[in-house]
Amino acid sequence: MNVIQTNQAPAAIGPYSQGIVVNNLFYSSGQIPLTAEGSLVTGDIKEQAHQVFKNLQAVLDAAGASLETVVKTTVFIKNMDDFAALNEVYGEYFSVHKPARSCVEVARLPKDVLVEIEVVALVK
Repeated sequence: MNVIQTNQAPAAIGPYSQGIVVNNLFYSSGQIPLTAEGSLVTGDIKEQAHQVFKNLQAVLDAAGASLETVVKTTVFIKNMDDFAALNEVYGEYFSVHKPARSCVEVARLPKDVLVEIEVVALVK
């Protein structure tokens, strides 16, 4: 196993890694809308989702992967009423390549954010 860590994404806020590579697969921890400096991005689901994707791109890059090599995403949202708005942002990042996805509404997320996303990706 290879632990992935980059200063281009927020540091883990608990006893976990930003991601792990095993063989040729990268498993990310869930990314929330924190900046690399640790500031919380407030605002609506779209603003928060853009920051989540920025973080995902950073950890994917550090792992030798990219959004184009993502095979599966898991999306956790605080309110399913935000699903359509989230899908708009999601579609900007996965417009041609469309990985498998699960999306679930949850009662609460870390720091009371609106969205958290984790990915599994093929390492180049």
